[in-house]
Amino acid sequence: METLEFIIYPDGRVQERVTGIVGRSCAEVTAAIEEKLGRVVQQEETSEFFAQPSLQVSTQADVAAAQVSHSQW
Repeated sequence: METLEFIIYPDGRVQERVTGIVGRSCAEVTAAIEEKLGRVVQQEETSEFFAQPSLQVSTQADVAAAQVSHSQW
């Protein structure tokens, strides 16, 4: 589940925490918000930032099952 959490401090600082977004796409998601909030003074990447988005990989069993189901039509 993708979440954006904002903590607003009494002095006006805003802390933004992004979870559930894998890879560098979190920067795309937060860019417009950060532009409206003002100057970014610090960024700290989480392990999710450095993770690679998972790719759907077909196994030979998946391919064989798909071929069988198509031939039954």
